[in-house]
Amino acid sequence: MLDSNFFRYTAAKLHCDKVSLEELAATFGTPLFVTSRRSLIESCQTFEHAFKELPHFTCYSVKANFNLAVIGTLAELGCGCDVNSAGELYRALQAGVAAEKIIFAGVGKRADEIVYALESGVLMLKAESLSELQAINRIAGELGQRAAVAIRINPNVTAETHPYITTGDSKEKFGIDEAELPEVFSLLASLPHIKLVGLDMHIGSQIFDPEYYVAATMKLLAMFKASRALGFAIEFLDIGGGFPVTYDPLKPATPIEQFAEKLIPMLQPLGVKVIFEPGRYLVANASVLLTRILYKKSNHTKKQFFVVDAGMTELIRPALYQSHHEVQSVTFHEESIVADVVGPICESSDFFARQRSIGAAEEGELLAVMSSGAYAAVMGSNYNGRLRPAEVMVDGSEVRLIRKRETLEQLVQNELL
Repeated sequence: MLDSNFFRYTAAKLHCDKVSLEELAATFGTPLFVTSRRSLIESCQTFEHAFKELPHFTCYSVKANFNLAVIGTLAELGCGCDVNSAGELYRALQAGVAAEKIIFAGVGKRADEIVYALESGVLMLKAESLSELQAINRIAGELGQRAAVAIRINPNVTAETHPYITTGDSKEKFGIDEAELPEVFSLLASLPHIKLVGLDMHIGSQIFDPEYYVAATMKLLAMFKASRALGFAIEFLDIGGGFPVTYDPLKPATPIEQFAEKLIPMLQPLGVKVIFEPGRYLVANASVLLTRILYKKSNHTKKQFFVVDAGMTELIRPALYQSHHEVQSVTFHEESIVADVVGPICESSDFFARQRSIGAAEEGELLAVMSSGAYAAVMGSNYNGRLRPAEVMVDGSEVRLIRKRETLEQLVQNELL
């Protein structure tokens, strides 16, 4: 069972803060994402406290969860945003984030997205190739601007994480290889509509060992010294995100303070502002996916199944990454059974748990898929004609609907016969 300050059993019923998940399901239906606002606040405050001695700026990575209420909550706490598309930039602006607190990233920005970012007045664009630098220069010139740009460096550090979420290895598509930097600096000297203001890296996600950050940061610092020697006025060093969270209680995340202890002494003497881009760290454990058991079944080998009304269209991480999510019965049961928790989607990969010990709930009861705040709803789809679920935010005893459940009419509203 995943220990949480914000999702706990009270009188044998799982609650979010002071609100019963059973009551939320009765009011809003299932599947349903339930987010604790207080959890978001605590995660943000813990992160900020860990790095309080370092001049820094925290840009929430919107790709983890782009619900407006989530972005808005973190913005109220002083966070900016790291966005990867025009859509994420639009969401951040709609949530009340000031443009000058937004960084526009992404390995494949379209021309119209670069225009939108520059016209919006974002803090900087992160460039990931020589061709992109030339495109930004051209577009900024057409707009009569000088674009503030950070170079995303690929430090060629392979962190021990799932291969689909490692981003700092030279084999991956992200960033500019460190070996290409002399050519980059030479090119920048010839681009009149670009101002190099930052250096950036991101080595992956769910990085448990701080030493990977140390190794990558050492490379970033070498590039910083080289750029300063060439006369570039670097104002920002962007360390990225990837700090771990606990999904499986048997594999607890490394405390953020251990990363701070390693990174602060390396970065503090430089006299520049450090940017962090936590995403998962801030939101993953703030939400659960609430789902109802439709059927219980077993096969000829006596293997047990819980068939639930949520599936990979709501949370694809187990199917995509073989990720672990704790699954808890909303009504506490002393007895448990070993079962697969599977969804209704027509794919064998549509499951939340395999051969997992779960409270012996009955048909019609509720299960909570824990740690569903990051890369869950944001990666959802309408596959099998599924309707995207509602989302609610709980703050103590207060409940607010933050996303309406999709309707059948909305499934086809943009299609033409």
